[in-house]
Amino acid sequence: MHASNKIFDIRPMIDKDLRIALAVAILCTASVSPAAAAIQRVNVVGGTLEGRIDDGVASFKGVPFAAPPIGELRWRAPQAVIPWSGLKRAEAFAPPCAQPQHDGIPDSSEDCLYLNVWTGATSSKERRPVMVWVYGGAFMGGATSNPIYDGRRFAEQGVVLVSISYRVGAFGFLAHPELDRESGKASGNYGLQDQIAALEWVKSNITQFGGDPSRVTLFGESAGGISVSLLAGAPAARGLFQRAISESGGVFSQPWVSDDPRDHSGPSPLRTQRLAESIGIEFLRSLGAANLEEARAVPAKDVLRASAGAPGFWPVLDGDVLPDSNFALYQAKQFNDTPILIGSNSDEGAGSASRDANTTLQNYVVSDACRTQGESLLSLYPIGKDTSVVSAVEGLSRDGSYAWNTWTWARLQTSKGRGKVYLYYFDVRTPTFSGGARHGDELAYVFGNFDSSSKIAAHSVPRSEDLHLSDLIRRYWINFASNGDPNGPGLPVWPTFSEGAQRAMVFDHSPGARPLPNIARLRAFDSYYRCMWKRNP
Repeated sequence: MHASNKIFDIRPMIDKDLRIALAVAILCTASVSPAAAAIQRVNVVGGTLEGRIDDGVASFKGVPFAAPPIGELRWRAPQAVIPWSGLKRAEAFAPPCAQPQHDGIPDSSEDCLYLNVWTGATSSKERRPVMVWVYGGAFMGGATSNPIYDGRRFAEQGVVLVSISYRVGAFGFLAHPELDRESGKASGNYGLQDQIAALEWVKSNITQFGGDPSRVTLFGESAGGISVSLLAGAPAARGLFQRAISESGGVFSQPWVSDDPRDHSGPSPLRTQRLAESIGIEFLRSLGAANLEEARAVPAKDVLRASAGAPGFWPVLDGDVLPDSNFALYQAKQFNDTPILIGSNSDEGAGSASRDANTTLQNYVVSDACRTQGESLLSLYPIGKDTSVVSAVEGLSRDGSYAWNTWTWARLQTSKGRGKVYLYYFDVRTPTFSGGARHGDELAYVFGNFDSSSKIAAHSVPRSEDLHLSDLIRRYWINFASNGDPNGPGLPVWPTFSEGAQRAMVFDHSPGARPLPNIARLRAFDSYYRCMWKRNP
């Protein structure tokens, strides 16, 4: 008989294999206990919380870290948490801090000092690295509930992720002489004090979620990144974080000096105490309030309405929370010395330039006394066949507002501190925006949430190369949070930054360490700003 005509009955073989497999499965079931569940119930300052578990990750949302700053607590430093009785379910985000209504932000409230935690830990005895996120929003808005900030992916990869709220706008940064007299200290930095209070809560409570209070990384973007840099110089934040990550943030220029409360332009988001208080005096008048008591009685919606036409409310160089400019504090080696991972994007200034036909580059040189340095700077942004006035102005914004602050921070930390510096340059170009990476485009990659907010994410449908880069970036961030060094197995080597080797990790679709882009322009900005400081010490 030919082999092709021979018929084999394989059923006994299948039955035998199946019996063996079932026996092995039964043995495994009997000998291995089920996987432990993520922490769901914790005792923290104030009472007991119960979170929600989804696919092995527990989330605790709307966790109070301070008393509601309402009524008599408006424009006061954050106060202790009000205890609650029984079990508090922590399954929903609290409202964002009071701010003007705009797309993507739910109704806001003055009662807003809450934080959120994501963890995959199964025991409070675990000591996972902790990352504390500070949102951006120009110190006028922002919300932890933004879907792009969801911390699940970090938690899945071994981090305890915390996102914190803080007061913004007039509620967070109003300075006034009457507030000074009331507290015995300079006023105006309630939003930063909220951030410090949240970090203190983390230090006291994070072990309950499996976190390590000795491995806390503070990280943020835009105003959140500026906050990180300011807390790096704030004495009250000392010891509350051991690493710092700033995305498109940092403030190392001098405060803008002006006696005119309408003048809130300039290279720095910092206000001097005198300028901030003059703005505050005018603001209370606009509320129709004769004193602080009357101002605290004004409904929040009316405060928001009045603040819409007021000069911006920004952090205040108050001599207390912020004892001096960051530049001066670093020069004097009086700062919180930690490893830092910082960077900016290739087209941060996109959309920042006026389309007015009368816009010229000369509008951006504001000091006749520094005209020589200003003209030298502008010569590096030539107008030509391929460069419009708008694109040149956007380049000035990118380098002067973002890249220069990051570069200066890196140089000061390198020369004045012990913590290592890791610098990056994010330059992902997408089908929907090929000109470069805009302000905030890196957020989708850091958190891995591309489909959460198409107005913020680089694009709503990620490509395979986007997912790969997102995983790469998050591994760097987590390695840094774990031990202060982003490098690890299978990752392109990220060298430390130094004055003699100014290299950055360039994040595009072929990531690698390269010389820092735009270095000549950064040096020109440095010369211009230093001239300005001499004129306005």
